[in-house]
Amino acid sequence: MFSSGKFTGYGPVSTLYSKYAHLHTLPYSGVEIVGGFWAKKKEVNRTISLRFAYEMLEKSGNLDNMRIAAGLKKGNYRGYVFLDSDIYKWLEAAAWELGKNHDSELMDKINKTIDLIILTQQPDGYINSYVQTREVPLPWSDLDMGHELYCAGHLFQAGVAFYRALNDDRLLNVSCKFADLIYKTFITEKHPGACGHPEVEMALVELYRTTGNLNYLDTAEHFIEQRGHNVMKGHRSYGPEYHQDHVHVRDVKEAAGHAVRQLYLASGATDVYLERGDHGLLDAMQRLSKDIRSNKMYITGGIGSRFDGEAFGDPYELPTDQCYCETCASIASFMWNWRMLLATGESIFADEMERALYNSILSSPALDGKHYFYINPLMLREAKDLRLSTDLPPSEEFSPVSRPEWHDCACCPPNVMRVFASFSSYLATQDEKGLQIHHYASASIQFSDEGNKRASLFLDTGYPWDGTIRLHIKDTGSSDWRLSLRVPYWAQTYLLKVNGEIIHDPILTKGYIHIDRFWQKNDIVELNLDIKATFILPNPRIDATRGCLAIQRGPVIYCLEDQDQMIHGRLLDVEIDPQKPLISTWKEELLDGVVLIESTGQFTDDAEWQENLYLFAGKPIHKKIYKTRLMAVPYFAWGNRTIGGMRVWIPVKKE
Repeated sequence: MFSSGKFTGYGPVSTLYSKYAHLHTLPYSGVEIVGGFWAKKKEVNRTISLRFAYEMLEKSGNLDNMRIAAGLKKGNYRGYVFLDSDIYKWLEAAAWELGKNHDSELMDKINKTIDLIILTQQPDGYINSYVQTREVPLPWSDLDMGHELYCAGHLFQAGVAFYRALNDDRLLNVSCKFADLIYKTFITEKHPGACGHPEVEMALVELYRTTGNLNYLDTAEHFIEQRGHNVMKGHRSYGPEYHQDHVHVRDVKEAAGHAVRQLYLASGATDVYLERGDHGLLDAMQRLSKDIRSNKMYITGGIGSRFDGEAFGDPYELPTDQCYCETCASIASFMWNWRMLLATGESIFADEMERALYNSILSSPALDGKHYFYINPLMLREAKDLRLSTDLPPSEEFSPVSRPEWHDCACCPPNVMRVFASFSSYLATQDEKGLQIHHYASASIQFSDEGNKRASLFLDTGYPWDGTIRLHIKDTGSSDWRLSLRVPYWAQTYLLKVNGEIIHDPILTKGYIHIDRFWQKNDIVELNLDIKATFILPNPRIDATRGCLAIQRGPVIYCLEDQDQMIHGRLLDVEIDPQKPLISTWKEELLDGVVLIESTGQFTDDAEWQENLYLFAGKPIHKKIYKTRLMAVPYFAWGNRTIGGMRVWIPVKKE
């Protein structure tokens, strides 16, 4: 179906020819992470996590379900209706990793899986192992809860990844055959409805960007138009918000309902804007973004405050201990903010990507690459309070020692894997003026365009621990071009040098420093961001954190864990002294190497409060106060030694 001649692929999102994109994505081969913090994460992802995930897909029944559907094995389907999607996310992650790192052992597992998918697909293009292993339901008979289109979307994204990263069209052929059936069913034959779990919309747009087939873009737009008619059956008592069917996308004013569904739909709507220029969609997405940033997002970038319905809460409803903050919601936020960045060029969206990435996404996987949090609370009184997933049986809901290896609903682990595998594709973009760098990691970067503004750069940094970003121009064309560097929201001061000379009052637009220059080979640009530990105040309307402070250093949010304190087991009694300095120390041997932050605080020993939940106002309280040292670790690294008490927001010492 597709030629395999000279091939240049792009990452998970390609806006190379998107008419309404402010920024254009770079080729997949144009950016490669070569060292530092992210090279370590990607190495664990490739050598450990992807192999481990394949074992779990076997153990959990995902692959057996497909074998049964293909007629290769007898038995009953196991698990949730959407288990195919975990296979597809794993394949997508593997494609992005193997496009830059050959791994014959992993490729053998991939080939077996792709062969199985090809055998499972029906002659008309349909593929869904849950439906194919049953007499009922029939295809498309349970759009609200069946997840058929959701699974199809993840298949399409895997197909695009294999084609772009490896010039392998096997899954793309499967995807197009299925997408053609979906177009025939829902557009030509006018089958009513849309998927209860948005995802296929952004996948169809990417399939259009890969193949040029306008039917796929039309189908994505069609599904978006089906929203807001209040016809989907609410899951349990959650109402139409759960399925994002309560309001038309263009009329959205605030985030509501199931957080992952909301942000996957937002990603698809933004993708359609990038291709069609429907400003009603972009205006709605701007309103949605402002509502989330202003009212409904945790300091870690976590999204979704309610266990019930995995949903957004009311404005300022951000409890620290009972929050949901599903990992997939943070990933959805990361993906959507990338599309909003491409649409607007505004650094606030890169800032929100960074906030989610270094905190609520990185907090999911254990350092060993084999254990994952499903939810990401900001406070834990003690180990038994940690509900890892509402979908686990009661015996597995609490873990006293570590993250679980896998989950019955295992949407999060392979989702993390595909973000890590494709992270290089989110570092930089280009426009008609030059190159923009949004995220900082040690990497080689190449870009070129029809105007011959081309260059090869090497970016060297110790980010996120060190704020020094050094760019070496390895090669450049004869024309001038603009280099744009993001200044993160947290950087209160910064210093820019070109070839050792300080640039005073550099141009800063939309959060980016712009340097216009006739570049020369071996030019050196150095941006020094002032990374220091600082206290963060909460919005006083957030009742759960009133009177507390958090600690942030660069993009990284910190927390206290019981085991690091001299007052082990007393985090409920802790107060921090904001007048005392925060001292940062690099600890190579701790948690794979982190910056530890030391502060000063106190804890109370109050027998009256321990014996009584409530006391009369005005009654004298006799308590003992003990000064103590407090040690904070990065929030993303918590729970890697043992799971005990933890808190991000710390009460302030009272005078």
